[in-house]
Amino acid sequence: MVSKLTDQLNFHKEFKNWYDLIKKDFKFDYKKDCEARDYLSRIFLKKSQNWKLNDVLNLFKKRILTKPSILVFGCGPSLEKTVEIIWKKEGAIFFEDFINIAADGASILLREKEIKIDAIFTDLDGITKNEFEYTSFNVIHAHGDNIEKIQYFEDDIIKFENIIGTTQVEPLTSLINPGGFTDGDRILFFLRTLLSPFQRLFLIGMDFGSIIGKYSKINIKVNQEAHPIKQKKLQYALKVIKWLKKMIKNPIYFVNSEYKTEDFVNLSIEEFLNF
Repeated sequence: MVSKLTDQLNFHKEFKNWYDLIKKDFKFDYKKDCEARDYLSRIFLKKSQNWKLNDVLNLFKKRILTKPSILVFGCGPSLEKTVEIIWKKEGAIFFEDFINIAADGASILLREKEIKIDAIFTDLDGITKNEFEYTSFNVIHAHGDNIEKIQYFEDDIIKFENIIGTTQVEPLTSLINPGGFTDGDRILFFLRTLLSPFQRLFLIGMDFGSIIGKYSKINIKVNQEAHPIKQKKLQYALKVIKWLKKMIKNPIYFVNSEYKTEDFVNLSIEEFLNF
């Protein structure tokens, strides 16, 4: 018997050791994480009776499988330059050959460039309501520090049809825990069981250095030095991506990234365009 997608995507038990380590290192409040999860869950109960999590997950999977390559856009400092060069050379129509998934504020750049967005993964601190409405799917994450943001977007969450809720603690009927720490790496955790064997993942704007991109937060205007806590978060994100890589058979490429490692293939923009 084939399990429901909710069961396939819940990765809470497998990721729990990472969560416990991260929670301890950053002194996160488990009770606040649960409070945020419960609050988001109650919002989902206000949605139309036609909304069912497993139905939305199936629609999401169908969308993901429609094209052979997926672009995952992070908010790192290489994002704007990379997208700008590709956009100038090929135009926005180039991106229509891909599934485009944005981590949080990267969606602002894509909307500005009129690049179609298939899904946004966000804890709501890097997007506006314009991006919320611009995408086909929203995947909203609840954690102890974003309850006010969830409140701000409550009406939008209720109205938006193709929406999925995630948590970093024990999942509920209406929310899943796919694993992952930041919006960017959570995308890869979410995709791990949905991909066909022939699909490829290209990561754009996924940098793990000391500089954060201006699309990381709403109130940031230029790329700037990351706070030490942010730098540590990025290092954890990199660690969990390396851990996850063993479970994803699909090729993963970093495009024009400032991050260089033997663990992944790093493509220049020219190499990416010639693929």
